[in-house]
Amino acid sequence: MVNLKTNARILIVEDDPDLSDLLNYNLRNSGFECKLIPDGLQAHAWLKNNTPDLILLDLMLPGMDGLELSRRLRQDKKDIPLIMLTAKSEEVDKVVGLELGADDYVTKPFNMRELILRVKAVLRRGRAEHELPPERSWGRLRIDEQAHQAWLDDKPLELTATEFALLLFLSSRPGRVQTREHLLEQVWGYANPGYARTVDTHMRRLRQKLEPIQDCLETMRGVGYRFNPDPARQT
Repeated sequence: MVNLKTNARILIVEDDPDLSDLLNYNLRNSGFECKLIPDGLQAHAWLKNNTPDLILLDLMLPGMDGLELSRRLRQDKKDIPLIMLTAKSEEVDKVVGLELGADDYVTKPFNMRELILRVKAVLRRGRAEHELPPERSWGRLRIDEQAHQAWLDDKPLELTATEFALLLFLSSRPGRVQTREHLLEQVWGYANPGYARTVDTHMRRLRQKLEPIQDCLETMRGVGYRFNPDPARQT
């Protein structure tokens, strides 16, 4: 069982006061601490000196929109778990958000219970501990689960919590094909086939960061993905 930090601090960046208050009320009742900011520029300024455990980020914001805020966070090397709140009509923005480093997205209107489950699932990814050796290596790739860090040629990889969890899960099962649905369930914490694009986007981003050895992440067309640990491929 993974232990969650019951007083994890969540930054809510949402300009709709009614929704912001509703999120605040439900998250506090679930044991979280919350900071509410209604403006993207204000949130960016606050984040320069503060590091929450997770950010709930609306896309349409005054001052600076959610996509630009997400972009600046990753440029500033702020590896804070991030869930985007999007409208159904913002399909392109969802994909862009995932490309920029968002860990997940929730479409408005959403069920509050589902949102809280998503929040807990994303927080678990950054703290999960598995019954595996703390550090493992495959040729040029090395992963230390306890340090929550991976290296390529002894250079640290800048991975988000979800990217690290995805790489850890796949590499822990070398040679075994994992369907998108199974990855959603095990890494994201839910098994909704409608979110399969989330897996594909994260895999594409992870491959970019593993570029010299990206072939170790194999696509099994029509099925899912597989980690090939053969060091001979890591040339």
